[in-house]
Amino acid sequence: MATETRTRLDIPIEGMDCASCAGRIEKSLNNLEGVEASVNFALKQATVEYDVARTQTSELTTAIKKVGFTPRLSEAGLDERGDAHDHAAHINADADALRTRVIGSALLTIPVLAFSMIPGLQFDYWQWISLALTLVVVLWGGWPIHRSTWVNLRHGAMTMDTLVSIGTLAALTWSIYNLVFGGAGEIGMNMSFEFLPGRDEDGMHIYLEEAAVITTLIMLGRYFEARATARAGLAIASLMRLGAKDAALLKADGSERRVPVSEINPGDRFVVRPGEKVATDGTVIEGASAVDASMITGESVPVEVHPGDEVVGATINAGGRLVVEAARVGEDTVLAQIARLVNDAQSGKSKTQRLADRISAVFIPTVLVIALGTLAFWLAYGDSTTFAISAAVSVLIIACPCALGLATPTALMAGTGRGAQLGILIKGPQVLEHVRDIKAIALDKTGTLTSGQMTVEQFAFAAGSAEPRALGLLAAAEDGSEHPIGRAVAEAARTQGAHALVAQSFMNHAGLGVEAMIDGTHVLVGRPQLLADRGFDSTPELDQALESAAARGNTAVAAGWDGAVRAVAILSDAPKENAARTVTELKARGVEPVLLTGDNEATAAHIAGDLGIERYIAGVLPGDKSAEVARLQQTGVQVAMVGDGVNDAPALAQADLGISIGGGTDVAIEASDLTLVSGDPLAIIDALRLSTDTMNTIRQNLAWAFAYNVAAIPVAAAGLLNPMIAGAAMALSDICVVMNALRLRRFKPLER
Repeated sequence: MATETRTRLDIPIEGMDCASCAGRIEKSLNNLEGVEASVNFALKQATVEYDVARTQTSELTTAIKKVGFTPRLSEAGLDERGDAHDHAAHINADADALRTRVIGSALLTIPVLAFSMIPGLQFDYWQWISLALTLVVVLWGGWPIHRSTWVNLRHGAMTMDTLVSIGTLAALTWSIYNLVFGGAGEIGMNMSFEFLPGRDEDGMHIYLEEAAVITTLIMLGRYFEARATARAGLAIASLMRLGAKDAALLKADGSERRVPVSEINPGDRFVVRPGEKVATDGTVIEGASAVDASMITGESVPVEVHPGDEVVGATINAGGRLVVEAARVGEDTVLAQIARLVNDAQSGKSKTQRLADRISAVFIPTVLVIALGTLAFWLAYGDSTTFAISAAVSVLIIACPCALGLATPTALMAGTGRGAQLGILIKGPQVLEHVRDIKAIALDKTGTLTSGQMTVEQFAFAAGSAEPRALGLLAAAEDGSEHPIGRAVAEAARTQGAHALVAQSFMNHAGLGVEAMIDGTHVLVGRPQLLADRGFDSTPELDQALESAAARGNTAVAAGWDGAVRAVAILSDAPKENAARTVTELKARGVEPVLLTGDNEATAAHIAGDLGIERYIAGVLPGDKSAEVARLQQTGVQVAMVGDGVNDAPALAQADLGISIGGGTDVAIEASDLTLVSGDPLAIIDALRLSTDTMNTIRQNLAWAFAYNVAAIPVAAAGLLNPMIAGAAMALSDICVVMNALRLRRFKPLER
């Protein structure tokens, strides 16, 4: 069987007007072989994953066109208007076009409304002047609505536009009939606006003001929606604009050449002067400076960098001259990964949203049936044709599934966009549904609650051991280790005069230590228990050093050769500044913090006590973290896991909510649900708060949208609403949902 080569494509789409539109496109795409698609109404975009060997790009665009919509994607994969990444600009352009129609319609609607409401303005033939103005408003101002209705009807589908188009055209047609055949156009005929037409009146009422005002209000509501959608997605658009446009490429002869960032390749070196942006992710080769990374991490304090330190593209050099060697470019950079994560989150759908989509898909046919039933009922009941039409049109106008379609995506866009600005990346909407149920959170110690920067406080040696040679053996053995403790021991040993020795062989024992053959000597370095299990004898002096380290909560590394423990290194890893406050905040939210650490019992107890954590699990090997998380889950609670390293990835995946902190490794980010670019543990609380606020906003929006339709349709069917009032209520419903979602853009992190 051939191996699948799956790829992902974001396709901007024109012509979507409600959630049912999105549902039809999604269904059409998912009918293709090997395709998984999700269509976001608010983003006006389809996110498609497909097997390139089984499905072509042209098939995707054809599937969208088949149901009456226009993809902004050519077969080459480029936006037909230019750049597929500039979708936000197109949304803004669409909003500007809508504004022109709204302003023109409003200027023409005002005199129509004035003539209808004020008898003193009703001069001879005023009705015909109103008709001329209304025709322009309904047919030109509302043209996007009627065009969409016609295109969708040709494909056998109905959308929200179908309801509005039928309603306004029915009002206009009935008015024309009354003007021509019912005597409403006679000279001297005076009329005035009524909240409802008389129930016994027939043949004389015209709906010109309703048709004009409804069209204007609905187009106004659509304009506000378009502007709000663009604002909700502004965070990710502005994030992508943060990157540098060009860079000073350093040539082999030492000269510089200004080139576009797109021409930089991994391994190239470029110069970053004070005030300039770092062109792409890389490693500092020369110079020292402070780098402002606030746009990536959300932290305002610049970070000091020196040769060997990594820097991220789009951060700003606030100090001296730097020479940086490019490591990642283009789509592989941190900035691009952040943008991709946020876009994935905004494109996904929660269970709640999928339920709303299913309801919206059957909503419009149901409303048409209710409207026809309303018309038939009032006619059969003996009321006037005018009243029956008014009630039926009100049902068509007021029934708005747009609020249902906008409820989740607008809140999700605003919440994830704000999160991106603060360095909080939410992988998908499903994550939000898990946050509220979290009752316990497993916290990896090193790098999460502590700085992860281990420093050696002292070395202790057995009597008779030559210190320079012992330090040399320690340094050579730990050279092959990637563990922070191993690196700290090797660096400290060299600083204190270690002999220059090189290991001939090396073996790593994950979470326990290392062993190596150095200059003919077999050396074992690691946990004291590892050496004890191998039968290495210790001395009272070294035992005392180990006990003292454990009592202070420090970490001890033992080194032995020739069958005996010969040296001990005492290291410390101080808690991060906000670690204790994070624990307090978690408890206040009803979440139990659980410390996971590979340290021994005494060290774990000391650190847990300092931070205020009652429950801790000591001596956890890297491979056992996921098992410990599973054990916590077996107690019947939802568990979150916070970690930052490769060895945390299985536990992050096992947890109900995985959180990678401090940027983390690529593997940790992939396995997690939330990624915190900042290394500040207090960002965990901000992430939980933002997730909870976003989910609450979604629920508020959906509750309003459902309640509005449940309450409004019966009121309209009962003949208690003028169609014009119904149109205003419909537009107001959409605006309320969008504005409620935009409150998330004002979310404030905890004060540091």
